[in-house]
Amino acid sequence: MAEQSPFIWHELVTPDQKRSGTFFCQLFSWTRREVDAGPFGIYTLFQKNGQDVAGMMNPTPETPGKGSFWHSYIAVEDIEECAKRAPSLGGSVVVPPHDVPDVGRVCIVADPTGAIAHLMQPIR
Repeated sequence: MAEQSPFIWHELVTPDQKRSGTFFCQLFSWTRREVDAGPFGIYTLFQKNGQDVAGMMNPTPETPGKGSFWHSYIAVEDIEECAKRAPSLGGSVVVPPHDVPDVGRVCIVADPTGAIAHLMQPIR
């Protein structure tokens, strides 16, 4: 992978997109654009100068943690291999690899202490 930060996307999970979105848009002078995410409801893209800078979504039944929180996605070259290796290293797969249309494949793993990591294998 390129010599750059592996953290490639930031996402806010909140049960109140309206309140959270208004706060962060006013705080950072962002705008927002809502898109239909099918069974996941509305997905909001935060934008600065017309460029997507972060996302926001409602919690899902698989969402680890409670309340509102930000998380980042870490780019990986082979998400299936990461999901396969996590348990052998003492961790676990919280949400197995799955496709996100027009984005790539994502999954959630936890380390042996329970620290959550969101992984993404972007579409090339």
